[in-house]
Formats: sequence, structure tokens, C-alpha cells
Amino acid sequence: MQRRAYMLAKYTGQRCIDLARMTRANRKDGFIRVVQQKTGTELWILELQALTAELTLNNDHLSLLTTANGAAFSADALGHWFADAIDQAGLPEDCVLHGLRKTAARMLAEASYSVHEIMSVTGHKSVTEVERYTREASQKKLATAAILKLEQNAIRTESGKRPPLASGKQKLSS
Repeated sequence: MQRRAYMLAKYTGQRCIDLARMTRANRKDGFIRVVQQKTGTELWILELQALTAELTLNNDHLSLLTTANGAAFSADALGHWFADAIDQAGLPEDCVLHGLRKTAARMLAEASYSVHEIMSVTGHKSVTEVERYTREASQKKLATAAILKLEQNAIRTESGKRPPLASGKQKLSS
């Protein structure tokens, strides 16, 4: 259950309250539907394949996250339970469940997703807040991605054609 909670938090970028409220009924066609408690924002988040595999393992309960006795977690109970797991693992004090929300945003930023794409996963309402969450994204990865995009744009501009795809094949214009 600890791995499931970790994966749900990391790969959906949701708050503890929303993680605690997730049920099997929220899963449809490879997506998890979330209506965020804090903002009322409805999100459809594509399940990463590893998350799908985790969510299909041994869970006959309606809730995706359950206590040792099989009951659904309240948000407070989930937060305390996860904090205890972090302590037992000997992780630093700054490791918290909500930190996985920030991790999700940072991972998306490092993969060169736009602020609006990140907002569509995390449900943030302001660009400023997403920028605060992603401030610690790897500068080296982001700078590399930016320069590679610039280089690809220069090649396209100079040749008047699209650059070759990674496979080495030229994409046909429509």
C-alpha cells in the first residue's frame, strides 16, 4: 500500500485529500478522474503504465488506498500513515507526501512539458504556483532541452524543411 500511495502521489501530482478520495470508480479507459476537493477542478489524468499495473494488484476495495484493516483512509489518516512510513524508512524530515506533488510537477518540467501541460495534470490554477513548484527542476536538463529545440529550429529554418525525425526518416508535410 505504501508503494501504491507513493506512485499515485508521484504520477498524478494530487493533494493528500484527493489521493484519499480516489476509488476504482474514478478509473476509466486508462485515466483517473479527479475532482479536486480544494478547487473543484475536474481532471482526467492518463495512468502511467506502471501505475496501472500497481492499481490492478490485489485491490478488491472500492478505495484505491486502504488501511491495514481494509478501510478507506481519511486525508488526515493517510498523511499521518505516510509520514510514519517515511520515518520508518529513515528518510529526511523534509520528505512529506505533499512533496510528491512537487516532484510530479518537477518531473514534467524536466521532460520539457509546458506550464499549461503541467497545470492540466496537477490542477494548479496559476502559472506562478507551477513555476514555484518547478523552480528546482534540473537546470542542466532544461537548458539542454532548450538548446536542442533551438538547434532543431535553426536546422528547419536554414533548410526550409523539417529536420529528420529521431528515426532518421523525414516527416512528410501535409
